[in-house]
Amino acid sequence: MKYVRMPMEEESPEQLGYGAITFNLSESSVRDRSLAEIGVQLPNLVLFYGDHAGHPSFRELIAAQSGAGITADHVLVCAGAAHALFIIATALLEPGDHLVVVRPNYATNIEVPRAIGVDSTYYDLRFEDGFRLDVERLLHMIRPTTRCVSVTVPHNPTGQVMTPAELETLVRGVERAGCRLLVDETYREMTYGACLPVAATLSERVISVSSLSKTYGIPGIRMGWAVCSDSELLSTFLAAKEQIGICNSVVDEEIAFQVFSQRATWLPEIRHRIAEALTVVAEWMATEDLMEWIQPQGGVVCFPRIKPEVPVDLDLFYSVLLHKYGTYVGPGHWFEQPRRYMRVGYGWPTLAELREGLSAISAALRDAHP
Repeated sequence: MKYVRMPMEEESPEQLGYGAITFNLSESSVRDRSLAEIGVQLPNLVLFYGDHAGHPSFRELIAAQSGAGITADHVLVCAGAAHALFIIATALLEPGDHLVVVRPNYATNIEVPRAIGVDSTYYDLRFEDGFRLDVERLLHMIRPTTRCVSVTVPHNPTGQVMTPAELETLVRGVERAGCRLLVDETYREMTYGACLPVAATLSERVISVSSLSKTYGIPGIRMGWAVCSDSELLSTFLAAKEQIGICNSVVDEEIAFQVFSQRATWLPEIRHRIAEALTVVAEWMATEDLMEWIQPQGGVVCFPRIKPEVPVDLDLFYSVLLHKYGTYVGPGHWFEQPRRYMRVGYGWPTLAELREGLSAISAALRDAHP
C-alpha cells in the first residue's frame, strides 16, 4: 500500500496547535469532554488482552440500540471509526476492484481505497442540487467489478440526510448488484428529525460504521465499531483487527461502555445544544451576503461557499482568518473541493466562540475582497 498524508490530517488543529487558534470552527464533533465531566469510575482493571471483538457488554449495548436482528455477535469494536473503515477497506477490497464512493467525504473513505489501488468512481455532490444524493444515479455507477458502494449519512461535510425510502432503495439496489454497501453513520444520532435506521439492520450486505468521537465528544479514547449481520464477513474483519493490533485497550473500552450506558441521558442535551448552535449559524448566513449554503439536516458541520461571483484572494482570506482573527475552518481542499468551500463546525465551540468565529469569517472575507 502507498500511504499519503491527508491534508485534513496535516493541517488539523491538533497538528497546527490549539494554542494558535482562538475560535476553532474546524472541528467535526461536539466539544471534547474530560474524564471528570463524563463521571467515569474506573474499576481496578486487570490490564490483560481483552475480548478480540470488543468489550462484551459494550457490544451488547451497541446491538440493543442498533435494532431488530442485530446481536452482540454482529458488532466489532474498533479503535475509532477510522480504524473500522481501514479494516473494512483492506479486508473487502483488492487492487483493481471497483468502488463507488460519494464525494466530498471524510478523507479516510477516499484515501484508504486509493492506497490499496482500488478503481474508484466518485459520485460528486453538487451545491446546485442542494447536495442531494440521487440514489438511482448512484446505482447506475455500479459495474460487474464493483465490490462496494460507500456513502456517509448524515453526510460529512454537508450535513445532508437521505430519506428512509432512499436508503431502502439503495440497499435493495446493492443487493441486486451483489456487492456491499458501506454506510458511515457516525452522525446518525444527531439528525434533526427522526433518525434513520441503522443501515446494517436492512440487509446482511450492509456494513454500518459509527463511533463515540463525534456525538459524544470523546475522540481521545478512540472507540468506534462496525455492525454487519454477515457473520462470515465480520469474521474476516475480526481477523484483520487481530493482525493489526489484536484487541483494543481495555481501559478505553471500559470508559466507552460507561459513557454509552448514559446515552439516554446525554442525547437530549447534545441535540438541544447543537440545535442552538445551528440557529446561530443560520442567523449569520441570513445576513452574510458574500456567502451561501445548504442548511444541514444532521451532524455538527456545514459546507458553505463564498459566492462564485465574489472576487476574493483565497490564500489571503485563509491567512488573515487565522493569523489576524485567530479563527480556523476546514478549507475545501481537505475534501478535494474548491477552496471557496469551507467546512464550518458549529458543535465544538461555545455559542460565544461560534459567534465570534463567524464574525471573523465575515471580516476576513472583506479584508481579502478587492
